[in-house]
Amino acid sequence: MDRASVAAMCEGGNAAEVYASVPRNAGGAAVDPIALQPVDEVRITTLVDNVFDGLLAGDDRVTRADFGNGRVTAAQFEGGSTDAGLRAEHGFAALVAVRRGATTTTLLFDTGLSPDGMVVNAERMGVDLSEVQGVVLSHGHFDHAGGLAGLAARRGRRAMPMVLHPVAWTRRRLVPPRGEVFDLPTLSRRALEGEGFEVIERREPSLLVDGCVLITGEVDRTTEFERGMPSPHQAWTGSGWEHDPLVQDDQALVVHVRGRGLVVLTGCGHAGAINIVRHARRLTGVDRLCALLGGLHLSGPAFEPVIPPTIAALTELAPAMVVPAHCTGWSAQHALAAALPDAWLPGSSGSTYRIAA
Repeated sequence: MDRASVAAMCEGGNAAEVYASVPRNAGGAAVDPIALQPVDEVRITTLVDNVFDGLLAGDDRVTRADFGNGRVTAAQFEGGSTDAGLRAEHGFAALVAVRRGATTTTLLFDTGLSPDGMVVNAERMGVDLSEVQGVVLSHGHFDHAGGLAGLAARRGRRAMPMVLHPVAWTRRRLVPPRGEVFDLPTLSRRALEGEGFEVIERREPSLLVDGCVLITGEVDRTTEFERGMPSPHQAWTGSGWEHDPLVQDDQALVVHVRGRGLVVLTGCGHAGAINIVRHARRLTGVDRLCALLGGLHLSGPAFEPVIPPTIAALTELAPAMVVPAHCTGWSAQHALAAALPDAWLPGSSGSTYRIAA
C-alpha cells in the first residue's frame, strides 16, 4: 500500500458518505442476552503488531519479549549469529488462551500481514501453534489474514475451524483522489478450505469454547461520532464499486473474567471502539469493562476528530487495562496514555497480557 493510498483513506468525506455511515443496528435477529460463561483467566499474546520494542519492561499485568527471542545466522558477528528479536509489521495477530478451572483453550485471533511474520514470531517465542484449536478473523482485510498461508504450511492439511463474517470475502479497493487505485488482496474460500480450514460464516454472535468466548458478529453502530471509513474505501457489490464505510464484517472477541468484567479484543475496530464495547455489554448483560485491547483505527485526519469523544466515553467506562494496537495511531496513543495513565499499556509484538479473576 503506497503513501497516496494511505493518505486517501484519511481524507474527509461528503454528504453521501455521512449518510452511508449514520448509526444503525446490525442486521439479523436479536440474540441478546447471551449467557457468556465467566472464566478464571485470559492471556492475550500479541504475535504481530505494528511495533516491536525489545526494551519495554513487564509488570504483573504484562510479560514482554526481548531481543533474546530469535537467534539467527549472521556471519558478521563472532560466533556467526545474532539475536533478531521479533518482527513488527502493519498487521495484527493475537493468541488468546482462556482458562476455566483446569481447562485451557487456545484460539488465534487474526494472523497478521505477511505469510511468515506470525509463524516466525511464534517460533522465536516458543509458542506452539499446533495447539491452536480455532481461528477467528476480525474482518477480511489482508493485514489481518495474511498469516493464514504460513499457519497452513506449518500445520499441514489438518482440519481447523475458522469463524468469520460472510462479508469477509468482499472485494475491496482504495481509490485515492490523487494516485493509483489499490486493489486489496481478497481472501479465497476455496484455497482456505483446500488448506484444511473449516469455514464457519456467522453474521450473528457466536459462542465458542463451551460458551466462554463470544464472537460479536456484526456490530450495532449506535454512536454519533464513529462513522467508519472515508470514501476512498470501496467494495464490489457484484455490479459496481461503492463506498464501503461500515466494513460490516468487523467483529470482536469478548471474554467475561469472573469478578473483573469484560475483556474485549478488536482487530481494527472498524465498527468503532465504543460501538463495540456497547455491543458487547448489550449482548452479555455485563456492564463492567475490564480491558480493551487491539486496533482502534484512530489514525489520520479522517479519524483524529473521533479521538476526543472516544476517550471521553472510554474514560466513563473506567477500564483497568487499555492496550491500543496496530492502526490506533500515535495521536490516539498519546491521548489515551494521558487520559488513562493507570490503564494504558503500550502494545508490542511479543507481549502477553494476563487478566485473572
